[in-house]
Amino acid sequence: MAGKKQFDMDAALDAAMIQFWRDGYADTSLDDLSRATGLNRSSIYSSLGDKDRLFLRCLSRYAARYGEKYDAALADAASQPVAAVRAFFDVTLTRIADPDLPDGCLIAQSAMTSPVLSADLAAYAKEALASQRGRLYAALKAARIPDRAAEDFAVHAAAVNQSLAVMSRAGASPAQLLAVVGVTVDALAHALRA
Repeated sequence: MAGKKQFDMDAALDAAMIQFWRDGYADTSLDDLSRATGLNRSSIYSSLGDKDRLFLRCLSRYAARYGEKYDAALADAASQPVAAVRAFFDVTLTRIADPDLPDGCLIAQSAMTSPVLSADLAAYAKEALASQRGRLYAALKAARIPDRAAEDFAVHAAAVNQSLAVMSRAGASPAQLLAVVGVTVDALAHALRA
């Protein structure tokens, strides 16, 4: 349509996601989103929604993008549970090492700041964390690990995964993060041998 500015919706959503990821929901203003996306306020509202709706879209986008990568990493868990869990952590370590992405995890930081979020946003962040634990549990069950052990290790691995994001934001070195992963993967290997 003549006179109407066109933009790349995916690029705008990615830019908004990075802005929220970098500064968090509470510290991201509409002006920040405008600068990040290159869209004026009215275009943000008309195309992407209000701040809550846009943030939910960004959380969903983030969860889908990394959820697919985690699922792919865990795909061989039935036959190679230790390698699959290692691959799961490698998704996080690769994300953390990417210089074009902020440190940390958008879902984890959103869950930590849930008191300042609307009930819907806080619930979504908590559900996204729970889905990570569920994905690990399903993978470990596929490896025929008993229910209780699979649940305990899924909770532990999900907690370690989120701690990697927090540690990276706090300045932990790649070697420190690898060491944390190594201890966790070794613990799983030891448990499976026992």
